[in-house]
Amino acid sequence: MLSYPAELKYVKTHEYVRSESNGVAVIGITAFAADQLGDVTYVELPKAGAKFKKEDKFGVIESVKSVSDLFMPIGGEVVAVNERLSSEPELVNHDCYGEGWMIKVKVSNDSELKEALSADQYKEFVVE
Repeated sequence: MLSYPAELKYVKTHEYVRSESNGVAVIGITAFAADQLGDVTYVELPKAGAKFKKEDKFGVIESVKSVSDLFMPIGGEVVAVNERLSSEPELVNHDCYGEGWMIKVKVSNDSELKEALSADQYKEFVVE
């Protein structure tokens, strides 16, 4: 069964946001997205220092089934990239909320998080 941790925020493009300390947020794709994609074979991510607005495309994820764009759930500057995904893209399938995270972002506008979905709202959205 797919999980949606309650402490995360979700967007309808199937990315999640985990707020950390110092205004930094961890971004990745949800268990639903990973499940829909199937076996992830490649992840293309931006470099640290790249700046994005909410809903900007920040990368690409490829699987045996398809190629999908990744979209920013919140605006900010990339402060860290999960380099392991370049050699181990399957981490996204095995542990999307943990080892399979994608980028860490210095959040530019906290209020954008208020627009994101709760775990329950996201569950309702993907069931529809």
